[in-house]
Amino acid sequence: MHHFSQLISTLAGSTKTNEKLEALSNYFASADERDKPWVLALFSGRRPKRVVNSTQLRQWCMEATALPEWLFSECYHTVGDLAETIALLLPPPETKAAAQPLHYWLEALLTLEKAPETEKAAFIRNAWDQMQPNERFVFNKLITGGFRIGVSQSTIVNALSRTYQLEPAVVSHMISGNWDPQQITLPQLLSDAASNPDDSKPYPFFLAYALENKPEELGQPEEWQAEWKWDGIRGQIIRRNGQLFIWSRGEELITEKFPELTALLPFLPDGVAIDGEILAYDQQQQRPLPFQALQTRIGRKNVTKKQLQEAPVAFLSYDLLEWNGEDIRLRPLQERRQLLEDLVQKVQQPALRISPPITYASWEELAAIRERSRDNASEGIMLKKISSVYQTGRRRGDWWKWKIDPFTVDAVMVYAQKGHGRRSNLYTDYTFAVRNGDQLVPFAKAYSGLTDKEIAEVDNWVKRNAVEKFGPVRTVKPELVFEIAFEGIAASNRHKSGIALRFPRIHRWRQDKPVEEINTLDDLKELLRQQG
Repeated sequence: MHHFSQLISTLAGSTKTNEKLEALSNYFASADERDKPWVLALFSGRRPKRVVNSTQLRQWCMEATALPEWLFSECYHTVGDLAETIALLLPPPETKAAAQPLHYWLEALLTLEKAPETEKAAFIRNAWDQMQPNERFVFNKLITGGFRIGVSQSTIVNALSRTYQLEPAVVSHMISGNWDPQQITLPQLLSDAASNPDDSKPYPFFLAYALENKPEELGQPEEWQAEWKWDGIRGQIIRRNGQLFIWSRGEELITEKFPELTALLPFLPDGVAIDGEILAYDQQQQRPLPFQALQTRIGRKNVTKKQLQEAPVAFLSYDLLEWNGEDIRLRPLQERRQLLEDLVQKVQQPALRISPPITYASWEELAAIRERSRDNASEGIMLKKISSVYQTGRRRGDWWKWKIDPFTVDAVMVYAQKGHGRRSNLYTDYTFAVRNGDQLVPFAKAYSGLTDKEIAEVDNWVKRNAVEKFGPVRTVKPELVFEIAFEGIAASNRHKSGIALRFPRIHRWRQDKPVEEINTLDDLKELLRQQG
């Protein structure tokens, strides 16, 4: 645990990719062999299931420190992070360092899932007693499910590539799919024999960069395939050995969540892997439904008949990654696309569609088509070089996303809350409102879009202009105006405003604009009507 907490401290304290890469490489070269797969699992989103909740941790900490609840709450609100609060409040440990490695604590936690609360409390208290404050902080983060660290998947892959002398693309594929950190070591996971241990294994996704320059700089239009950028769940459909699997881009196996797609099993041939987008889809109108329709099915273990009727899904395929059991990612896109079109045509099932190419003769014509993206329920246009291979991760040069400008409205801040991690002492999470007659109606929350300097200025203003306190939330004077950008808007019964925004964020601080000139709820409803 000490070795792992040192790694986390190094990664959290660095903003340089090369320093993080060096720290990870050194760790994978020297750590306990049973700890290594757990670290890879933690960094790739395969976190252990929570066996204790935040309320229990608070209670056990108060018992260990003899603090009253009001004082613990004040400390928590000041620090802004439960794991850090507990680590700071606990008395000094009885030993110098935790004697047990990382895998011991994580695997012991998993055995407590059905244990009585007294046994869980004893285990957690014993762990705290053995750990130094920095180790406790990391341990608490793992327990609460709040473990986040600024390390990209590509950095992890490159560190493993350096340590084990393998190509990054090979590493990416080997560490994907289903594997259990309790049952495998890293050398086993990265060996040729383990490169495809189960039929479900997906391929690493190829991601596009945002197009910042003019498309004319990409060369001749005929060298590029254009298609709509759909707003759904990026995924892969895989059929091998008579089984069908559906993976999300976040490497979550979501097969059971979409029965419309699992019904493709008898129609797809063996040995295929298709890259595409899961969308709520109106088969009669032959067009995608808004993302909010798909949201009604995200995160649900069981899909109701009503949800299947109101938000049926289809898979709009982009690319073919495996054909007849062969990895064809290194073939040019033009060839992969032809195979994909032939496959979709042969399958002839409404749940499997192909993302249609956009026909254009010049960049000027494509730019005009792009302006009509929202008419097609699209976020913009994807540009893919027809000679490109299917790469791993985000790469510049061959795939670009050319998104349309977001919607924007001017709104006033009405609530502020402290952030997390390095921003736990700053007010960085804001709630915004628009006018509705003489009232202000909250309609969106946002926490990104400001510079560090602006965040410091807003934080200072909030501390001087807070009106009321509700736990960690502060009501502030409605004076600061911001331009809020978002990708889409939909009706919502869960929000007081009656609307919900897609990806709201702060576009800019409108210090030039008075509160009297912010947008109204009617403005949002009119935008909603136009979108409908």
